[in-house]
Amino acid sequence: MGMGRPIIGITGELEAARWGNWIREAVISPVSYTRAVERAGGAPVVLPPVPASSVPDLIAGLAGLVLAGGKDVDPSLYDEIPHEQTDLPDHRRDRFELVMARAAIDADLPFLAIGRGMHILNVARGGTLTQHLPDRIGDESHKPDPVKMAVHDVQISAASKLGRALGAAAQVPAAHHQAISMIGSGLLTVGWTADQVVEAVELQGHRFGLGVQWHPEEGDDPRVLEALVAAAKSAAQARAQAQAQEVTPSRSKRSKRHAARS
Repeated sequence: MGMGRPIIGITGELEAARWGNWIREAVISPVSYTRAVERAGGAPVVLPPVPASSVPDLIAGLAGLVLAGGKDVDPSLYDEIPHEQTDLPDHRRDRFELVMARAAIDADLPFLAIGRGMHILNVARGGTLTQHLPDRIGDESHKPDPVKMAVHDVQISAASKLGRALGAAAQVPAAHHQAISMIGSGLLTVGWTADQVVEAVELQGHRFGLGVQWHPEEGDDPRVLEALVAAAKSAAQARAQAQAQEVTPSRSKRSKRHAARS
């Protein structure tokens, strides 16, 4: 049986937006995410922050998940006080995405965590963040340009899923002033810059659980998103087969009974 496009959820945020004469709270997501998922062969769906009780049903309806970029994660979630350069937190989005990340992990749902998403993933696994990289590195090489992404080199572990998709090195578009400090449990560093900033992590033992510090949706290299979509497609196929097998045994019992009767 051929599979159509797998449904890929993209986490959105609530923000005041203007259309017509209205200014009101809206669910927003940069269109670069939906376009990149669509180009990679997935069917994109933007997810509003919903209460934790709705998350299991949301996860069950998805074949894959993108934890999207955005503002800094609340430092109190990893027991630190905010740095003066750290964004004011969006508590609703932080809570929603932590629950989504944990639920995706529990369900073995393929996911790609981008930028802030990788930080959420790390915090969900008990890790911590460096709140302002220039303080740690002593230069401004990781200070993002407010207007455009800077392209830089990343070294990649060849044995990783990311390495299978991209090879041993890549040039990637990025904009971030924070990074992983202590890595979360079960996460493995699979990409880094020459100055040893963690650029990519994978969750061990997960079907496809990748976090990247850069923004593949902003570049013209579709391979990371194609790898997510391929994993989502095979996960959806496996789920469909398992459900079909649950249905078949009862049918074969019936036909055996029928044969015995006749």
